[in-house]
Amino acid sequence: MSACKEDPRVHGIASSIRVVPNFPKPGIMFQDITTLLLDPKAFKNAVDLFVERYTGMNISVVAARVKGGWIWLDKSPGIEARGFIFGPPIALAIGAKFVPLRKPRKLPGEVISEKYVLEYGSDCLEMHVGAVQPGERALVVDDLIATGGTLCAAISLLERVGAEVVECACVIELPELKIVKS
Repeated sequence: MSACKEDPRVHGIASSIRVVPNFPKPGIMFQDITTLLLDPKAFKNAVDLFVERYTGMNISVVAARVKGGWIWLDKSPGIEARGFIFGPPIALAIGAKFVPLRKPRKLPGEVISEKYVLEYGSDCLEMHVGAVQPGERALVVDDLIATGGTLCAAISLLERVGAEVVECACVIELPELKIVKS
């Protein structure tokens, strides 16, 4: 969200994100967006900022990383996937389809995959074959950009099927980490 730092809503969004030291392992300063999600005004402002930016840009695909597992938010269960929390409302608001990018063996049917490096390990993303068509304009959404590995993998998947990646949208940026270039 660094592109709109001058917008007064950004301060409220940033101040609603909790930092948890040494999670999930020592040395990691985890950016916990569950506190953002518990603040309806901050959550709405985060989605609205992206919708305002991408409305009218002819984006037909919004893709986001989806993980497995469960989280509990204000006593209501939901599937855990931080990029997935922001991607669908942005897609609906701008009139685009939503395409989940998942860990291996989580999507049924034929998939393509891309490995990537995290700030504390490595992983892989998969996308359904046929979910995105050549020439479609895509937006990649995630909660956080750290090293850029996840975003690079998402871009690679989309470009391999012929999509044009317009931009990547992230709520949190960690500029102190070295960004992966592809």
